[in-house]
Amino acid sequence: MTDHTLLPAGNAKDYLSLARFDHATKHIFILPGIVFALLFRGEQSDSPALTVLLGLIVAVCIASANYTINEWLDRDSDRHHPEKSQRASVRRALNPALVYLQWAGFLLAGLGCAWTVGLGMFSVALIFALQGVVYNVPPIRSKDIAILDVLSESINNPLRLMIGWLMIDPGTLPPASLILSFWLGGAFLMAAKRYSEYRDIVANHGKALLVSYRTSFRGYSAHLLSLTCFAYATLSTAFLSIFLVKYRAEYILLLPLVVLLFVQYYHMASQPASTAQRPEGADVRARSHNHGQRTWPRIPGRHAGGHALS
Repeated sequence: MTDHTLLPAGNAKDYLSLARFDHATKHIFILPGIVFALLFRGEQSDSPALTVLLGLIVAVCIASANYTINEWLDRDSDRHHPEKSQRASVRRALNPALVYLQWAGFLLAGLGCAWTVGLGMFSVALIFALQGVVYNVPPIRSKDIAILDVLSESINNPLRLMIGWLMIDPGTLPPASLILSFWLGGAFLMAAKRYSEYRDIVANHGKALLVSYRTSFRGYSAHLLSLTCFAYATLSTAFLSIFLVKYRAEYILLLPLVVLLFVQYYHMASQPASTAQRPEGADVRARSHNHGQRTWPRIPGRHAGGHALS
């Protein structure tokens, strides 16, 4: 445990950094929801511009609330990571009351905007908020449990899909096959991220440091992570096939392209210092790799000359 009383006091910028506004690119999964809703339902909102704006505020606010609680509760384990050790929650003394106030403020803003749109948007926003609690907060804290960590984190993908859909048609939800395809596609991305982290960190610093950073890695091996990537990609493609056959059979010809995307992403995740470890900030990841020997703390009895697992 770190003695946070010895750290310099945080300022307003440090508190806001917990919200990770630089992760806004992850909201790109809202766009397919909008497109699919327009294709299958057409514009159903009386005030489409306002509904889209409120939906974006919902996504950003709920995600920022989840990020805030994530960084705060992970501050002790994040000091073992080369990039996350630079976060304000690790390097600054933050007031817990202000952190939780920020978390609650983002939640209330997001849920309030969702309620304005309708019951469907509010329900999705509430699930989004609860996911942040289940994933981060003890005693459940699903991020510490192998397999469950990936499945519980990747549920953000279909939730963003549903937010996009509800911007266009507040009264319905996407078909279950499409929701499951996005969920498992997100699981593939999260498993590939862990696969890349596992290979890099174990190769250079050993598994002990990896587990210190994220407890769920205790239940993983590189081989298991590789297998789960293939399983999630296969299931995601299967549910997408069901969706296309049922609603737009002519688009089934797009499946080879989808498979190619999965293969290309897995190939990228297999490379050293892959951007799959931090897709929302590849430039930062590259700089961290260049200075990795300085940023990673050493564990007594280990050296940097380990071998990557395959």
